Amino acid sequence: MLTVSIPRDVQGTLVRALSASGANECGGILMAEHVGPAEFVVRRLTVQGGGRFASFVRSARSALTSLTEYFRQSDFDYTRFNYLGEWHSHPSFSVQPSSIDHASMRGIVTDVNVGANFVVLLIFRLAGRKALEGSAHTYLLDGTITPSTLIFE
Repeated sequence: MLTVSIPRDVQGTLVRALSASGANECGGILMAEHVGPAEFVVRRLTVQGGGRFASFVRSARSALTSLTEYFRQSDFDYTRFNYLGEWHSHPSFSVQPSSIDHASMRGIVTDVNVGANFVVLLIFRLAGRKALEGSAHTYLLDGTITPSTLIFE
């Protein structure tokens, strides 16, 4: 099982994005540091709005630009700092992935252009005024989906 930690500064970014999006979904990509066996800390994420009440589609071009900058700033140390996966919000629904979410993530992990051995999906919503609620799921090349541990630091 994978563990994904969300530091306070990243939590602040998420709360602002979710607040600004209101009832519409928002999301982006996750860039993380590999800190131990099956342990990752999200160091950066992109925030893309433009979602609707029950859907969100991210811009691949914007994601690539952000990843390129992250790789440059981490001195291209891909084994330690890399793309981890995707995130989006479910402001009006459960933070569990939908069948559409599962299909999208399976498409990403099996895309040879992505070149990932696994990808993680984090889904968030605001519970109360500013408290984050979320879930983490890991998608493997063989089609396996496993719930993962999400830690708010």
